[in-house]
Amino acid sequence: MAAARALFAFVGAGEPPAAAQEGWGAYDAERIVGALVIERASGSAMLHGPAVAAPAEADTESAVEAAAQLVEQALVHAAAAKIDTVFARPQGLDRVWVRLGFIPVPEAELAESFRGRPGIGLFGWRGGSALWSAAARGRDRRTSPAFR
Repeated sequence: MAAARALFAFVGAGEPPAAAQEGWGAYDAERIVGALVIERASGSAMLHGPAVAAPAEADTESAVEAAAQLVEQALVHAAAAKIDTVFARPQGLDRVWVRLGFIPVPEAELAESFRGRPGIGLFGWRGGSALWSAAARGRDRRTSPAFR
């Protein structure tokens, strides 16, 4: 985690909170060049990052792809850990979020422990489904009138 936090500082991204103790890294030999950290609050999680530091001669597409791969790893983890909803701040990576099934959501959807933090805009992921309803959270959808 120390290497990830150092990378966040190097690229000028806000440091993830101390509660964020799990993450993924992208490496060039021994050097960390990308990091993504996840913070969990019951059935929800907030992604911090991805932060990627590409060499000056590298093309931007490879940096964006590295960021996307880090997010994909986090989503596999989220599904395995039974995390219901994953939130992320846009950070100019809208095409990555949309490609991976995130959609823009209102701040009111955030878990209480994630509220009041810096950042503008919010994306949410629920298993890659674009169907989003706060009313249905925690309810078995098979028991809803539409499935009877």
